[in-house]
Amino acid sequence: MTTGRNGALLVVGDVVTDVVARHRGPLAAGTDTAAVIRTLPGGAGANVACWAAHAGCTDVRLLGRVGADAAVWHEQELIAAGVRPLLVVDAEAATGTVICLVDAGAAAERTFLTDSGASLRLGPADWSDALLDGVARLHLSGYLLFTEASRALAETALTAARARGVPVSLDPASAGFLVELGVDRFLAFAEGLDLLLPSRDEACLLTGLPDPADAAAKLSRLVPLVVAKAGADGALMARSGAVVARVPAVPATPRDTTGAGDAFTGAFLAALLAGAGPEEAAARGCRAGAEAVRRVGGRPPCPGSGSSDPGTGS
Repeated sequence: MTTGRNGALLVVGDVVTDVVARHRGPLAAGTDTAAVIRTLPGGAGANVACWAAHAGCTDVRLLGRVGADAAVWHEQELIAAGVRPLLVVDAEAATGTVICLVDAGAAAERTFLTDSGASLRLGPADWSDALLDGVARLHLSGYLLFTEASRALAETALTAARARGVPVSLDPASAGFLVELGVDRFLAFAEGLDLLLPSRDEACLLTGLPDPADAAAKLSRLVPLVVAKAGADGALMARSGAVVARVPAVPATPRDTTGAGDAFTGAFLAALLAGAGPEEAAARGCRAGAEAVRRVGGRPPCPGSGSSDPGTGS
C-alpha cells in the first residue's frame, strides 16, 4: 500500500458547470427576481479535488466525465487549481449543469436544480486499475451511486482499491438523492469504505436518528471512521460506535455555502495524506469550510484560472 506523503489522492466524481444566482429575500413567483448570476466550474468531486490541492496536496488526480461543450474549459480550470484532470469526453451528453439559487441573506442558504448530464454517465469502461498506480487514497463522490452506470464504476473502483490496500472514502453528497437511492442500498455499499464523510442531515437520514452524534456513532459501527460535518457546529468524529472527538467550526460570515462540505473533505483528505491525525485533519477541514463560505461558488481561489465562460474554452 502506498501511504503518507509519497502518495497521490485520486478523486472519482462529478464535474459540472455551476450557474450561481444570488438573490436577496424570497423568489417572486411568476415574475422577476433581481439576482447576481455567475457561471463557475463545480461538481462535488471536482470541488473536493481542488480544495485538496489548495490545502497542499501536491498530487491530486480527478477522474470525471464531461461533454464536449465545456471539456476544454473544465480541464483548464482544474489544471490551474493544481489538479491533474483525467476527463472522459462524452460524445452524446452535454456537461452537467447545476443552477444554485443562493439566498443572499444572513444564512446564505442554497437550493440546487441539477442536470447531471455527462457527469453520471461515467461507467466501468472508463476505469483502469492503473489509475491507482502511486495512489495513497481514493475518494468517491456519493453522486456516483445515483445512476446504474456510475454506481457500477464506484463498485469497480472500490474493489480495485481494496485489493491494493488503498483506503477509500466517500461523501454521501445529497440527502435528497439518498432518499431516491434508498438508505439500505447506500449502506450496503458503505460497508466497504474506510472513511465516511456525511453532512449532519445525511448522517441522520442514514440512521433514522435525530441527533447527529448518535447518528455518527451508529454509522461508525459500519465504517471504521465517520466524520459528520455540521456546518457552524463544526464536525463530529466517531469510531467503533462512539463519538471520539468534537471539532469546533471556524467563525465565518457566509456569502455562499455552496461547496463548504467539499472544502472540508478536500482539506481533511490532504491533511491525512500529509501525515496529520484525524482530529487535526478535521480542524483543517473546518478552516477550509470557513474559507469556502466566504466565497461565491464551490472552489478555492485559483489565481491562474482561465476564462469564467465555459463557452469560450479559453
